[in-house]
Amino acid sequence: MLRIECPWCGPRDMVEFTYVGDGTLQRPAIGAEAGHFDYVYLRDNPKGVHVELWRHGAGCRQHVAVKRDTLSHDILQCGKPGEVTK
Repeated sequence: MLRIECPWCGPRDMVEFTYVGDGTLQRPAIGAEAGHFDYVYLRDNPKGVHVELWRHGAGCRQHVAVKRDTLSHDILQCGKPGEVTK
């Protein structure tokens, strides 16, 4: 089982969290006509180190950025969204 270090609550089991998605996506500008379909529907399936967003639903209900190796499932870094970078 993965242990995720919540910046607000401390280390917790992954069952308290829900995977939200890719933590590196940039939302298209409001009013922009291009890019919304890709942002919502198209996803990569990366192999290796990747930044993800998880929501601590059974705790503080905040989003947590997690840098994780998708091959070994090792968690390399956790923090507030925007603090963890690839």
